[in-house]
Amino acid sequence: MRYFLDPFGCAKNQVDGENMMALLDKAGWSACDDAGEADLIIVNSCAFIQSAKQESINAVIAWKRRYREKKILLAGCLAERYQRELAESLSEADGLLGSGEWDRVVPAAAELTGGPAVSPPAAWGERPLTGFPGSAYIKISEGCDNNCSFCAIPLIRGRLRSRRMDDIAEECAALFGRGVKEFCFIGQDLASYGKDFAAAAPDESPSPLRLLLDKIAGLRGHFWARLLYLHPDHFPPDILDLMEKDERFLPYFDIPFQHAAPSVLAAMGRSGNAETYLALLDTIRKRLPSAVIRSTFLVGFPGETGADFEHLLDFQQKARFDWLGVFAYSREEGTAACGMKGRVNKKIAAERKARVEEAQGPVSEKQSERFMGRGLEVLVEEKIGAGYAEHSADIYLGRLYCHAPEVDGAAVIESALPRGIVPGGLYPCTVTGRAGIDLRVTL
Repeated sequence: MRYFLDPFGCAKNQVDGENMMALLDKAGWSACDDAGEADLIIVNSCAFIQSAKQESINAVIAWKRRYREKKILLAGCLAERYQRELAESLSEADGLLGSGEWDRVVPAAAELTGGPAVSPPAAWGERPLTGFPGSAYIKISEGCDNNCSFCAIPLIRGRLRSRRMDDIAEECAALFGRGVKEFCFIGQDLASYGKDFAAAAPDESPSPLRLLLDKIAGLRGHFWARLLYLHPDHFPPDILDLMEKDERFLPYFDIPFQHAAPSVLAAMGRSGNAETYLALLDTIRKRLPSAVIRSTFLVGFPGETGADFEHLLDFQQKARFDWLGVFAYSREEGTAACGMKGRVNKKIAAERKARVEEAQGPVSEKQSERFMGRGLEVLVEEKIGAGYAEHSADIYLGRLYCHAPEVDGAAVIESALPRGIVPGGLYPCTVTGRAGIDLRVTL
């Protein structure tokens, strides 16, 4: 029996998909790259915002129209949140499997197809990796207790549930043994990691996240450890101590500030303000001069005035983010913000989004200039065809420590790869120039 996985959504969903693949593989199923050859098509869905929901639903409908004889299993967040409604309204889905029950994928697949029904347990470190070679996402927690008024994640993924430190360390060791050089730690909020542990205290020092990273630091060998998504209101400052003394823990910070206007932050359910957020950035940069900061903004939130938006633009210029993503507010049923008054016109929200993006371009380019001439490491990712930019020969793309997977710029490797250098490895390089938001490097 063969299966095809059609992935949607975030890195957390990607890890769930990889774990489902591991269980199916152990049960005797075989993955295939062509849905036309599969007995089962799994759509691993997203339900974060309305457009993501529709994209996943459209995929189920499209697959069933194309392959009426095949079984379609709708898995992931959409199936978790709307299981009853979809069972009644989406006849194209032959089965539903929520994100909270991905470990039941084998019996669910067997029920639809008559395929193998029993799977031996599969360790997280055994899962197939579906990203670029040399890099893996490490999920350290599930769910979230922050309850930001705009966010549906607690409705989908539930309350915070942190994984055991020993389990995470074992996963990292197993993946490192398979050649993984970059661990990208993910969760709905890494800063909250371990706060649900029985012995945890709000003012505990060292923080649970620091204790976890200390355990990872015991892994011998060279690797990159990257932290993705740290809520600014509970940023654990003791992680900076480790980054100062162990260069394997990258000075890359993904901190989603979302806004800066006091009234908007309060309505979002956040306790910080522009001053405390700028002070946090100042602390990070003073202690780690090579720090790279990524953030996200949410514009068009209910009640956001023109003055609030100008406040946000002022904060953006003062913060000097290396990278910034911006989203227009999406009204999600069940969230506290859904019923708030003062809705912002969609056209105005889109215009504000465009203004933030336009203002960020020159800032990101200016920030990247500090890397010129520096000797750094590059994680080689892939070979691309001839003709990129002004080049006529085949070249390679990779990432420096300042580039998180998929969301930031890239390192364009201009020199021919020396013998023995392959995608998935970390190699010394020199930054020689810039092409837009990408950096040019030579090996």
